[in-house]
Amino acid sequence: MVCLESWRSIIKADLTDVNRAEVMSPEAAPERGSLSNAWRIVRGFILWSHERGTIQYDVMVTLILLFVFLSPRLINFNDRPVERNLPSTGVMVYPDGAGGLVYQVDAREVQAGDDGSMRNQLLRVIEPISGEISISRYEPISDNKGKVLGYKVWVDRQ
Repeated sequence: MVCLESWRSIIKADLTDVNRAEVMSPEAAPERGSLSNAWRIVRGFILWSHERGTIQYDVMVTLILLFVFLSPRLINFNDRPVERNLPSTGVMVYPDGAGGLVYQVDAREVQAGDDGSMRNQLLRVIEPISGEISISRYEPISDNKGKVLGYKVWVDRQ
């Protein structure tokens, strides 16, 4: 099958006199270099000058789809989210019923001490979870034998 461009180069017609149209055989057509043919093909792809439904159009669309679906697997775009493994803490959060939150901190997360050091240790454990806060009060949670299992901490947002 000869494309339209080939027929245009094969048939030369004098526009003033249609009766004098000259038909040239493919052998008599001027020989074009393969480089100019290749450039014409590349130019057609770059300028997207092919009509829908042609094989060139289908090839271009197929190449675009291949790029879209295969490039994430073949090219490292360095756009994966950073995995953050937060240290597991023994902190539970639940509402206090008055619109605030109560944090229950495991006793293994803090060491017993005076009031100031306890507040600092509790802040160090709770702030990575909740953001900037201030402790309004805290109280120990004990078992039947008096051993401290954890602390209930009421906080205020700043």
